[in-house]
Amino acid sequence: MKLSSWLRQSAADRAPAIQCALILTSLARVSQAITFNPVPSANLALDQLGRVGLAGDFNGISLYEFEGQNENGFNTNGSQSVLSRFPNGGFANLAAADAGIQAMCTFMLETGAMAGVVVGGNFTSLGGIESQGAALFNPNTSAITPLTGLSGQVSALLCDQESSTVYVGGSFKGANSTNAIAWVGTAGWTNLPFAGFNGPVTSITKASNGNIIFGGSFTALGNANSTGPNLPDQQIINISGANLTSGSSTSTAGLSDPANIVCKTGGVDGAGNTWLLADNSPGFWKATFSFGFQPTKLRLYNTHLDGRGTKTWRYTAFPINGIMNFTYIDPATGQNASCSSECPLSSNSSIQFQDFHFVNVIGMNSFQIDISAFYGSGGGLNGIELFQDDIFAYAINRFNEPTCAGIEIASSATQTGPWVVTPSQQSVSEYLAASVSDSNAANVVFLPDIRQSGNYSVNMYTPGCLQDNSCSNRGRVNITGVMSSGASFTTEIFQTNNFDKYDQIYFGFIDAGTSSFRPSVTLSAVDGQDINNRTIVAQRVGFTLISSSAGLNSLFEYDPTQAVVDTADFANSTFDVAGMSLPTGAGINSLQTSGSTTFVGGNFSTDDYDNIFAVSGSGATPLADGGLNGAVTSMFLNGTILYVGGQFTNTKSGRATGLSNVAAYDTSKNAWVALGAGVSGQVSSVVPLVMNITTNTPEVVITVTGDFQQILAFGSNNSVAVTGFAVWVPSRGNWLQNLDFATPSINGQLTAFVDLPDGGTLFTGSLTSSQLSANGAVALSDSLSTLPIKIQATQAQSSSSLTKRANIGHNVSGVVTGLFYENGGRNVTILGGHFSATASNGSVVNNLVFINGSNSDVVTGVGASLSNDSTILAMAIQEDTLYAGGSISGTVNGGDVTGLVSFNLITSSFGTQPPSLSGGNVNAISIRPGSGDVYAAGSFSAAGSLDCPAVCVFVSTASQWDRPGSNLAGTANAMTWATSTSLIAGGALTLDGGNVSLATYDTKSQSWTAAVGASSIPGPVTALTAANSDASQLWVAGTSSNGSTFLMKFDGTNWNSVGDTLGSGTRIHSLQVLPLSENHDPSDLVSGSQALMLTGSVNLPGFGNASAVLFNGTTFQPFALTSSASNNGGSLSQIFSQRQNFFKTPSGKLAKGFVVLIALAIALGLIFFLVIAGVVAERIRRKREGYVPAPTASFDRSQGLSRVPPEQLFGSLAQGRSGVEKQSARI
Repeated sequence: MKLSSWLRQSAADRAPAIQCALILTSLARVSQAITFNPVPSANLALDQLGRVGLAGDFNGISLYEFEGQNENGFNTNGSQSVLSRFPNGGFANLAAADAGIQAMCTFMLETGAMAGVVVGGNFTSLGGIESQGAALFNPNTSAITPLTGLSGQVSALLCDQESSTVYVGGSFKGANSTNAIAWVGTAGWTNLPFAGFNGPVTSITKASNGNIIFGGSFTALGNANSTGPNLPDQQIINISGANLTSGSSTSTAGLSDPANIVCKTGGVDGAGNTWLLADNSPGFWKATFSFGFQPTKLRLYNTHLDGRGTKTWRYTAFPINGIMNFTYIDPATGQNASCSSECPLSSNSSIQFQDFHFVNVIGMNSFQIDISAFYGSGGGLNGIELFQDDIFAYAINRFNEPTCAGIEIASSATQTGPWVVTPSQQSVSEYLAASVSDSNAANVVFLPDIRQSGNYSVNMYTPGCLQDNSCSNRGRVNITGVMSSGASFTTEIFQTNNFDKYDQIYFGFIDAGTSSFRPSVTLSAVDGQDINNRTIVAQRVGFTLISSSAGLNSLFEYDPTQAVVDTADFANSTFDVAGMSLPTGAGINSLQTSGSTTFVGGNFSTDDYDNIFAVSGSGATPLADGGLNGAVTSMFLNGTILYVGGQFTNTKSGRATGLSNVAAYDTSKNAWVALGAGVSGQVSSVVPLVMNITTNTPEVVITVTGDFQQILAFGSNNSVAVTGFAVWVPSRGNWLQNLDFATPSINGQLTAFVDLPDGGTLFTGSLTSSQLSANGAVALSDSLSTLPIKIQATQAQSSSSLTKRANIGHNVSGVVTGLFYENGGRNVTILGGHFSATASNGSVVNNLVFINGSNSDVVTGVGASLSNDSTILAMAIQEDTLYAGGSISGTVNGGDVTGLVSFNLITSSFGTQPPSLSGGNVNAISIRPGSGDVYAAGSFSAAGSLDCPAVCVFVSTASQWDRPGSNLAGTANAMTWATSTSLIAGGALTLDGGNVSLATYDTKSQSWTAAVGASSIPGPVTALTAANSDASQLWVAGTSSNGSTFLMKFDGTNWNSVGDTLGSGTRIHSLQVLPLSENHDPSDLVSGSQALMLTGSVNLPGFGNASAVLFNGTTFQPFALTSSASNNGGSLSQIFSQRQNFFKTPSGKLAKGFVVLIALAIALGLIFFLVIAGVVAERIRRKREGYVPAPTASFDRSQGLSRVPPEQLFGSLAQGRSGVEKQSARI
């Protein structure tokens, strides 16, 4: 069991090691911004493919250009990171914390050297290194130096170069200070002259006069006289639940059990009430606990049984193994006395007990009473009690005050749900843990023993997750409290801390407990977290009575040139006076200084101003319209514009509009300015960011983070659904999410930023970002660009939505397939899938759209003929007719359609439709080369009344379906033509009753056969593509029977697997061989001039998921990364191109086919020349020899001729025609 911070080394003890680390760090100046390693170029020769597009389910997409890019979503469990920017605008995670980061500042020493960046928050580790609340980050190396010595949360930082000092504020203890302390140069933690405050600090700024301004929720300095409890030492430590042992106990029955003296305060000697030592023998009595505590008073009841009793004793605390010092009142003299190793107990039987007060309050989890001298025949005790000032309520009831003490309002807890006791291991005490699925599954109600009404600081203690291996299952918990008959609170905390921590959950007034009222704190689970087997833990809640008001109220001005703070000077400070003018309970959340003016934001209300005001040399002044009508939580000043976030809807006077939770204040005009109409919920942080919105000119934009789900509608802008993050673009007077041109995509949380002295900026938070904000489809060249269409995904895609095309349709969202249509000089981009888009006429079109590049990029759909629930999974064009298939239903020309439809691209209308495909989806469509026959593959079973499973052919010239062969069934997912008479289909097929993953159809013999070596394929094929120009070689991918993903190549003879190189959860949606502009080293699997692209959601071990990956035969490299609205990585379904020229001819060389044709032509020419030469030579020879033609005679031309009956002449013409070519099975 780990002891609490009470037993740890002090900051002073650790200072030398930290000083050395800091000195070394400070010597390294930051000479340049953080650098990132570029990845090798993909070198795709896309120019020979014409226009190229990528289709999928995403709302942001990036090309993989730098190491460190990934598809990870932003954290929703409360953990945040130190972030920097990639050169392409994305965000890089430099150091991850296990909880929130609230503040940063650049620590520059007076000499000009940079010591690093100080990071503060409620984390317990940063970059995997234990760091309680504060750490030093080196931007050069990303190294972390813990600033050890604090316990609690850091909320505010101010780095002051003039004094080489970092001022730190929050809710913590460190050295001899509470809630405020300083780190000075290389000396480490240094107490400020006033030892902090009696309440938390939330903001620190430097005024124009050089003084340091602290803001928060406090009423006194840390060294002010504390009221303390009226009756100290009132909390009883429960000894009855401890493990009790003794040494040299008597053998007398009923007197040897060390438990005899626990919960015995009556002073009655005898069996069962007294513990005795053996005659004439020293001995010990020991208690070992499952929790830590800090006792302040020991009460001992001496025994007088048979003249026995304890004369002298000592108290040893463990695990420090230290003998404690006590003060007590000598009962014989009535005078104060002290003792340590030989403390006395009186033998006077009229003295029921004696109290001994600990000189030093020390944390411990075990103690031992050693009896060295005794009265009569031996020592012993009649009772023992241990007290503390600390007020705790534990989740485990045996750690709370003992029921045997007879306390009316003793501390206790009630539990509901599947809680189990978890060993303390590295924590202060054992605790409860529960695995839950919803918010009602478990809760703990803590009931403290509050005996004095007053202002309290309430802390929730959370054990670290590393010790019980629950970090991946931890998340948020809800905390509610009832502090008085008319006051309650609700908040959330995160339990993702690696090591033990505490969070301040309440600061304010609490009524004392009575028989009719008990203050309470309830911990319960929170819904809406994407965590499997969510674990919540409950340990203890602490209540600390704070001192009463001592001349301050949430603001304090500190003059660092003064070694002593004189409270008489409070009246001379405009800040202190401004604070005292605020009502009781006011809180300051944010301070921003500009010149001689400091803006103060928080939660307060006066006659002159609400929640925000300004302080200058003349005192406090209100802002326009008296401030805001709700709390201010965060501010950022950019030039003359003060951006304000919080929980408000208008100014105090109510004369403004559009100020919902975020607003701007123009300090030059003293006027409020709306940011659109604001957002739908509280804003917790306002952070600036530099972005390239248009051209390549960087500009400052304003990010807001908080608890809101919408950017509110204003003007011509509709409301926009968001997840607590929005970006305001001042140059456009609009939100980034509303801008109708190519912009980056950013989502998550930003909490703080800091500019580095030599360039660059660091941020804190948790973000997912993409180079391009786009939904469903983009154009691809050397870079990414948007298509002229606005698409919104209709629903989030499930992780397995495209695993097997037999199961897709209702699970799919986004764009699944795309085509370019160019007949007759047209330029139309066609997209199909399951999505909604806005047509050029303002209407909503669904699932199938056309972008007419020949007509100003007009966007149209197909009308209401197809159901909005339809999903287009495959498309093909035959002349000017589009065939679209998938999970389709609707009504066309008065008739029902399912599975597949045809659409005339010239007239933009549905014509006569093929009979419906029923029983499943269409997963692939392919036009037979050199014909108008349309082959459809899928999970369907019939075409109209024709039994036609897996693959069916629609003969467009006859408008009829035919079944190609009669021996194939199952589900077909992909097809490709090897020749005009050979079709290859992959899927979960059955051939002649047996399972097969790949089959070949011969149009001449009208039969299916298993592909060569198909038995080597370990599972259904979901993706298929030709590996060379004549498709004699193939690539296939799918899912093995064991759930793993396979990728294999057929080299014309054998199947070759790439091995188990892809991680679990990989889903490959399509495969495509692409040409390269520069060759890579060739391999047995991939030519040096080619690369294989895998699209889908591909898990690369050591990297994570990528939506498009290139394989060069030996290694996989991410190509495209996507993000989705559901905060998971998106996916790509297909790369589609204008031309299908995937197999590049090497530069300067002719293809082998052309070489053969040319050689054949030359040979025929030579033969023809030789024949002519021979004929001419023969004629010359005959003429020289006097050749004379022989005479001829007439003959009967009819001789030998006979008539042939017509049936003999034409009867054989039909022989050899059958199957599809005979078209005998017409519908």
